[in-house]
Formats: sequence, C-alpha cells, structure tokens
Amino acid sequence: MTQAMLQLNDVTVTVTNGGQSLNILNHINLNVNPGDFITILGTNGAGKSTLFNVISGNLTPTAGQILLDGKDITKFSEEKRARYISRVFQDPKLGTAPRMTVGENMLLAEKRGQRRTLGLRHLRQKKPQLLKELGLFDNGLADRFDTPTGDLSGGQRQALSLMMAISAKPELLLLDEHTAALDPKTSNQLMAFTHQIISERNLTCLMITHHLDDALKYGNRLIVLNDGAIEGDYDTAAKAALSKDDMLQFFDSAIA
Repeated sequence: MTQAMLQLNDVTVTVTNGGQSLNILNHINLNVNPGDFITILGTNGAGKSTLFNVISGNLTPTAGQILLDGKDITKFSEEKRARYISRVFQDPKLGTAPRMTVGENMLLAEKRGQRRTLGLRHLRQKKPQLLKELGLFDNGLADRFDTPTGDLSGGQRQALSLMMAISAKPELLLLDEHTAALDPKTSNQLMAFTHQIISERNLTCLMITHHLDDALKYGNRLIVLNDGAIEGDYDTAAKAALSKDDMLQFFDSAIA
C-alpha cells in the first residue's frame, strides 16, 4: 500500500473570540497520496488559507498531527518545512525579490530550505539551464533574464513564482489562488501551464481556487471545505460526475 505523502490527523485550530472558542479548522483528517493534484473549494471563511498556513508551518495547530512522507512535522518551523514544501501566493508581489533580476531569483530558488553560505553565485555558468526553464512558459520571461523582477507584469511575475517554487522539486506544492489576481486570459494561460508542469514532473499539489471551472477541470481530486471541516472529498470518477450547477448549489446552501 502506498504511503501518503501528506497526512493530517484530527488537525484543529481554535481561536477565542469574545470569550468563546471557535474552531477555524475542525478536526481535519486528510490523506494526500504521491502525485495527487487536489483542487480545494470553499466559501470565504471556510478555512482554506488556515489549512495552507498549518501545512506550511506558518501556523501551529491547536491539536492534531501533520505527517509529511511519514515524518512528523507538526512542530517544524516554516523555515524548516521550506526544504520540502513550496507555496505560491495569490499576490504576484509575494514569493519574489523585486530588486533582484529574474535570473537571480531563479538562482535563489535553487537554495530553498538550504543553509546559506558565502560563495560565488555561478550565475553565468547556470544561465543556459535557467533560460531553458524560463522558456517552458511562452510569456517572454526568458527574454527578461536580467530584468529586475519588480519591473515584470503581474502574469510574468506569477509565472516566475511558480517556476521558482518547482525548481528544486518540492515534496509538496501549495498553490494559494495563484491565478486570482490575473486577467482572465493570463489566468487561463498560467493555469494550463500549471497543469502541464504538474503532470510532466509528477508533483504532489494542493490548489485553492475560487474558479469553479478550474476546480472541476483540473486535478484528480476535489475537496470542499465548509466551516473548517471537509464537506466533500471527490475522487476522479465522482469529480467527473459533478457539474458547475452542483457546486453553485453547495455555495448557495453554505452561505444561507
């Protein structure tokens, strides 16, 4: 039997509001298998970002256990988990250093989670390989190798964030609404490239999205969160049977 890449065992996050305890995550149990590409849907406040914060180490759960490839990482810091887990955020400005060039950002990403030491960068020697990586997505990034990242378009910067996140093949990739801030055309292009790169490199990925079409089209599993709990976990066959209207009815009932 294949060991789960990620396991969340009875994970709970409790906050106190007005003297009352509230579970932001409510006893989450989840197994993510190697190669899973899971899309995650939920209304605002359902616990999606809290779930990612707990997995990435940005937030410590009140109770429960988190295992990554069989190793207990519940108490690991965010910095320690960075060796195994990559995350791309909704804001294109996050995840890149604006004053560093595209090439320098890519070089920096190769050292994710590693101890930093003084030494030569070897940027010139690595430029051909970095250009090859940047050229996988045809949006002009490779032509802007020496451009400061702060001068890129939002779509280019988000594509760079994705390339940086996968450069040192993470055990787990977290995509936190990574196309939400982009215009529809750029969003569709980046989403298609995301699917391609995840498939080709056999990455294990969780992706939060508000786009119902993307949630139904991409990935082999769909998880629906509501009030901090998993409302539904649909495998490939069950997911294929869902329609956009089914999801809209769920959101209507969750909000009501």
